[in-house]
Order: sequence, then C-alpha cells, then structure tokens
Amino acid sequence: MNFRSLSSRRARGFTLIEILIVVAIIGILTAVAIPAYSNYVTRARITEAISGLGTVQTAAEEYWNSQPTHTYAGFNRLPANTANFTFTLSNDSTSAYTVTATGRGPMANFIYTIDQNGTRGSRTPYGTSNTCWIDRKGPQCVQ
Repeated sequence: MNFRSLSSRRARGFTLIEILIVVAIIGILTAVAIPAYSNYVTRARITEAISGLGTVQTAAEEYWNSQPTHTYAGFNRLPANTANFTFTLSNDSTSAYTVTATGRGPMANFIYTIDQNGTRGSRTPYGTSNTCWIDRKGPQCVQ
C-alpha cells in the first residue's frame, strides 16, 4: 500500500467556518429583504384606498350635476369594499360629503378621506395630514 497516495488525497466538503459565513450572509440578506418587501406590500395595498377614493370625486360631481337641485344628499356611489379597505360615506348633505377608506386586517391603522372639495386627508402609522394622502414612510404625500 502506498501511504503517499493516501495522504495526498484532499478531503472534500465544507468546513464549519465556511458554513457559518454562508449562514451569516443569508441572515444579512434576509434582514434587509423582508422589511423592504413588507413596505412594498403595504404600499401596494394603500393604492386600493387611493384609487377607490380617486373615483369618488368624479362620481360625486356626476351625481351633483344630475340632480335638479344640485345636491349631494342621497349620493351613494361608493367604491366597492376590498380585502384591505372599507369605504363609508359621512357628512352627506345638500352641499357636502366625506368618503372614508378605513383599513382592515393588516391595514387596520390606515385611514384616508376625501370631501366634496377634493380635500384629502390621511391618518397612518407614517403620519397624519389634513391636506394629502400619505402613502410611505417619511411621511410623503401622494401628488
């Protein structure tokens, strides 16, 4: 038996250090990726409220113009509720209305409003505004 040929063979596989380095790299990537993905999903859900409320103003103006007395009383053309937001009408009168999108489930802390003048409001974990819809951390308004 040739001892030299046995000792020159290299063991194949990974060392413990190499495995720990790979695990550390995966951990760092995960720590960055999961919050970024979570923020992306939240912003995508917010668009349900914003697009729904965006259609309300047009529908309200059409309703107001179709009434002989030019009134918002009886206006009920709300967007359909979604998995993440419910839409409600309040303060409806002959000259005013407010439509509110209230978050539910994972969006429970998000509330968006629009009134007859197109004034937007929001109350979110990112901030509160009486003049715009906040859709991201910062807080930054949707234009």
